[in-house]
Amino acid sequence: MAERWATFDCYGTIVDWNAGIRAELEKLFGVEHADGLLARYHELEPEIQAANPGHSYREVLTVALERLADEEGLTLPEGEASSLARSLPSWPVFEDAPEALTEAQARGWRLAILSNTDRDLIDASIETIGVRFDDSIVAGEIGSYKPASRHWEVFREKHGDIEHVHVAQSLFHDIAPTSELGIANVWINRLGEPEDPRPHRTLSSLAGLADALDELARK
Repeated sequence: MAERWATFDCYGTIVDWNAGIRAELEKLFGVEHADGLLARYHELEPEIQAANPGHSYREVLTVALERLADEEGLTLPEGEASSLARSLPSWPVFEDAPEALTEAQARGWRLAILSNTDRDLIDASIETIGVRFDDSIVAGEIGSYKPASRHWEVFREKHGDIEHVHVAQSLFHDIAPTSELGIANVWINRLGEPEDPRPHRTLSSLAGLADALDELARK
């Protein structure tokens, strides 16, 4: 029987990156700007990643914050350009995540993270999550950012012919490319977005994940 692997996006799926980034933007620029800046940040980050796939995620976070402040005519306090990267290890974990991940492990699923980040940052987040992962692949080591396919290619090169389901919140970064690659996927629609035909399963949180994984493995 082939090994069963569930791979995960981390930020937005397991770790609440909206809460983490918004808190830092509010601290730097004030509560009145935080929501608008967060929305624009989500547009800037993939643009920077696509243009600079060899940049570390720490560099991406820094460039995005500097560009955001410049666009909005806001003053970035001296010495705070790297504040998003410094804050990342403290970004909160979604409450449903540890139990759901542990339940999947108990049913025989091996867990991996495929993330647009750096090794030291993902290691810090995994410690915060408090669940053991069997593998992790990060953009900072492969020179590629999702939605490019390299994360999934590297994973398959390492693990071969396996039962594989990918779990993620982002349609753009994860669900669209895995659908194109023919990889079974579970969309964690935490933001209440409109229904989408591409995911194989859709959940509003990680609660019930183990059942969804087992159902997809039986297909």
